[in-house]
Amino acid sequence: MQLTRRRIIALAIELIEADGVEAVSMQRLATELGCGVISLYNYVPSKSALLDGVADQVMSAIEVIPSPQAGWEERLKAQAMAFRKIASTHPRCAIVAVSRRPTSAGLVRPAETALATLQEAGFGGQEAVRIVRAFLAYIMGSLVRDAGVAPGLADDPEADFEFGLELLVQAIAARARHGQQILCTQP
Repeated sequence: MQLTRRRIIALAIELIEADGVEAVSMQRLATELGCGVISLYNYVPSKSALLDGVADQVMSAIEVIPSPQAGWEERLKAQAMAFRKIASTHPRCAIVAVSRRPTSAGLVRPAETALATLQEAGFGGQEAVRIVRAFLAYIMGSLVRDAGVAPGLADDPEADFEFGLELLVQAIAARARHGQQILCTQP
């Protein structure tokens, strides 16, 4: 089979999900692909570039198709649920993605979409960024809980996630209605 960037990144995703990001090396990829390490560098110039590719591939798979007449609250929920779906499918790669500096359209697009939705609702730039960070923390925390780190807390992880998501959106909507800042102090 021909060596391609897509094939290298696909294998990296498999290895990260199976063994963690620490287990992925250019040498291991070359061995698994049956090629020399130097050949990989024609497609990915470094391990950092490889991880950027993994993050881009995973985040590019996020699909949000809200109803055209949906309000910002429903669009925000749809965006959160789409990210959670990808993060549930590729939990270790999602951690890689959220820990990387955004260097590609695939990584930037979900954040830009969420920020645009929040700005449409009347939130300023810094406030919108903080809200996106709160959503990200909530989603990643729910995945940790779902993975069994805090067993016994939930019988229905999906229902619990949707309940918490609704609470977050209601709190944000209340702030938007009252024109209040999320944080009282400014940097």
